[in-house]
Amino acid sequence: MKPTPPQKDLNRLVASIGTTLDRFITQRQQEFPYAKGELSQILRDVGLAAKIVHKAMMSSGLIGIEGPAGERNVQGEDQQKLDVVANVRFVRALTRGQEVCAIISEENEHLIDTGNPQAKYIVAMDPLDGSSNIDVNVPVGTIFSIYRRQSPVGQPPTPADVLQKGADQVASGYVLYGSSLILTYTTGYGVNSFTYDHTIGEFILSHPNLKTKEHGQIFSYNEGNYHDFGQGTRAYLQHCRDQRYTARYVGSLVADFHRNLLKGGIFFYPATAKSPQGKLRLLYECNALAFLAEQAGGQATNGHQRILEIVPTHIHQRSPLIIGSAGMVADALRFIDQPEG
Repeated sequence: MKPTPPQKDLNRLVASIGTTLDRFITQRQQEFPYAKGELSQILRDVGLAAKIVHKAMMSSGLIGIEGPAGERNVQGEDQQKLDVVANVRFVRALTRGQEVCAIISEENEHLIDTGNPQAKYIVAMDPLDGSSNIDVNVPVGTIFSIYRRQSPVGQPPTPADVLQKGADQVASGYVLYGSSLILTYTTGYGVNSFTYDHTIGEFILSHPNLKTKEHGQIFSYNEGNYHDFGQGTRAYLQHCRDQRYTARYVGSLVADFHRNLLKGGIFFYPATAKSPQGKLRLLYECNALAFLAEQAGGQATNGHQRILEIVPTHIHQRSPLIIGSAGMVADALRFIDQPEG
């Protein structure tokens, strides 16, 4: 007997909405026997800050917070107004959550002591990656990385707490502010992605146990830097053209990474003649995305060394980055390793 129209409407109204971020975090808590809910709280705080930033971003053109803030950050880059907004929102949420003793941010020159000496964790973050794209309605993102502190609990955080290898991360992730608001993270047990449902105010699991392709058809890099790349890098990019791969480059790291993660591909920001140490920041951009890439079956390298094995010496240290599908990264390294001549 077929359901009557009223029954169909009722079935639709009572259908499961899926797994919320909060419930998913709670269900996975057993993966961290050393934690007692602290890490879960940090991830919730990230989700809260992301919602607040998303709200500001959606109305930025109407309330006058687009465009430059008139200051430069520690990187020497022009700050956008929403850079400042995002930084304040994430620092505030993580501080008030009381599970983070220190924060490293792209927007702050020095380590931020949150005043929570009993907290066991450090967060490194780029509060708003690609913010110059906001004025033209291009997707942007937040990147975050979580480490366990090294100094004794109860004391002020130290440089040793933050200068850790990417392999020491306990979690990392990103928020993508695009046609949908998406939060993706890993705690070392696979990669899961959540899409925000604004009708109920919750992130819902939309891409469980994400795995990227071994080989993809997309290569992403800034064409304007081509002649500044090394010979091996240029040779690999020519190989991509010869293979009729598709060139896609947004200019927002999170957007480029997210697309390649889902579809398979490789992203390049290698060393150049102008920036021999690379441009992207190791602690809060490269490490976070490298952890995600490896958990999804991909790879990440600076062209000579696995990203997660680099020992940092400065909180704003830069690094070249080649990241994406494992087979494509391996192919790129074979070209880069060839002697120049």
